Amino acid sequence: MLEPTVIIAATCLVGLCVTAFALLKAWQGWLSLKQRELDSTPHEIEGGVGASAARIEIADLKERIKKLEAIASGVDL
Repeated sequence: MLEPTVIIAATCLVGLCVTAFALLKAWQGWLSLKQRELDSTPHEIEGGVGASAARIEIADLKERIKKLEAIASGVDL
């Protein structure tokens, strides 16, 4: 017959495995939820701006680059 300590150890091991499996499934579910959230939201550029604001920002940056190139070549604006 098995000793009580062996039965307790086996029960604890089974309980630990069940808990680890449940936590792993919960983690995978949370990751899939976050993946769906990322896929469904419109893509944002750094700073939390949308695509239209990003185009405006890119146009502004291009204008700044033109001004800096003009300054570097010695042309007065």
